[in-house]
Amino acid sequence: MKIPGRLAKLNKKLNNNKKMKNKIKWGVIGSGGIAKRRTIPEGIMKAGNAALISVYDIDHEVNKNVAAQFGAVASPGIEELLDSGIDAVYVASPANNHLEQVISCARAKKHVLCEKPLGMTVAEAEQMISVCKEEGVTLGVGLMMRFVEQHKAALELIKSGKLGKPVYGRAQLSCWYPPIAGAWRQDPMTGGGGSLMDMGSHCIDLLEMFFGKAKSVSCFINNIVHPYKSEDSAVVSIFFENGALGTVDTCFCIPDNSSKNILELYGSGGSIIASGTIGQGAAGEMTAYIESDLTGYDAAQQRGAGEGMKINPVPENTYMAEIEEFGKSIFENRQPSNSYSLGLRSQQVLEACYRSAKTGSVVEIN
Repeated sequence: MKIPGRLAKLNKKLNNNKKMKNKIKWGVIGSGGIAKRRTIPEGIMKAGNAALISVYDIDHEVNKNVAAQFGAVASPGIEELLDSGIDAVYVASPANNHLEQVISCARAKKHVLCEKPLGMTVAEAEQMISVCKEEGVTLGVGLMMRFVEQHKAALELIKSGKLGKPVYGRAQLSCWYPPIAGAWRQDPMTGGGGSLMDMGSHCIDLLEMFFGKAKSVSCFINNIVHPYKSEDSAVVSIFFENGALGTVDTCFCIPDNSSKNILELYGSGGSIIASGTIGQGAAGEMTAYIESDLTGYDAAQQRGAGEGMKINPVPENTYMAEIEEFGKSIFENRQPSNSYSLGLRSQQVLEACYRSAKTGSVVEIN
C-alpha cells in the first residue's frame, strides 16, 4: 500500500529536478531593500530561467519574512547560504560589504550579480574582478536601466545614424530621501557617496551607452537641504571622446513627483526626449524628433508643432530582463551584457567626478 505513495514522491522529485535543470538556482545576500521590493518578486520569481532557493540578511527578522513570502530558505549566515545548493548569488547589501561578500561567493564557485556600485572604489572593483576570473565564475553588475526597451530603441536610432552626429545628452534622476537613522546611502563610509554614487551612476552609464566613453568630467556636489554626510545633490558635466557634451543632475532633495527623470539626447539630425524612462519602472514616455530634410540656415528659426515619433515598444520588466540575461550568459558560457566591465567603468568615472568636486577642476578619466 505504501509503494504508490513512494512512487508519487519519487516522480515529483524527478519532475522537480527536470524543472531545475534549465534554471539558475539563486541565493540573495541583502534580502531586504531593493531585493525584496523589486529584484526578487519582479526578477528572480518571474524570470523563466531562475529559481529562488535561499536568502540572507543581517536583519534576521526581515530575512525570515522574505523567505516566507517567496518560499525560500532563510539562511542564518552567508556560509549557510553558499552551501544551500545554489548556482548564483545576487548581492544587494550596502556597498561597503560588496568586496568581502563577492569574494566569498567567488571562492565558493558561485556566479555573482552584484548591485552597483561594484564595491567602494576602483581598486575594490578590480579586486573583485580578479578573484572572479581566478575562480572561473561570472560577475555582473546591477545596472538594470540598460534593459529598458525604450532605451534600447533609442540606442538603435543612434546607431542607425538617424540622430546624426551626437551633440549633447542630459540624464536626470532625483527623489526625496530625507534623513533616516542608519541609512547606509547617507554615509559615504557605507555607501561610497550619496546621490551621485547611488543614482548618478545610472545616468552616467546610460549616457555612455548612448554616446560612448566619457573623456573628462567636471562635477559639483552639495548638501543644500539634508544634513547627512553624503551629498544630497550633484551635477556632472561630461566631455565625451566623440566630442559630444553631456550633463547629469541627480538629487536626494527634490520631491518625487517634482522630478520627471528627464532624458534628452540631441544630435545634428534630431533629438530624442523622454520622461520617466530613467527609474525603476519598465516604461515612460519617449519621442524622437528626426529632421530628415535639413536645408540651409533659417534666420527666423521657426519651429513647427510636429508631435514627433513616439517610441513605445512593448515594455519588459527590467529586473526580469536583467536576471534572465545573466542566467543565459551562464548557460551559454559567455559574458553577460551587464558584465563587470560596466561596473568597473562606472567606478572609474565616479572616481573622477568626486575628484573633480574636491579639487574644483576638470578631471581626465583614465
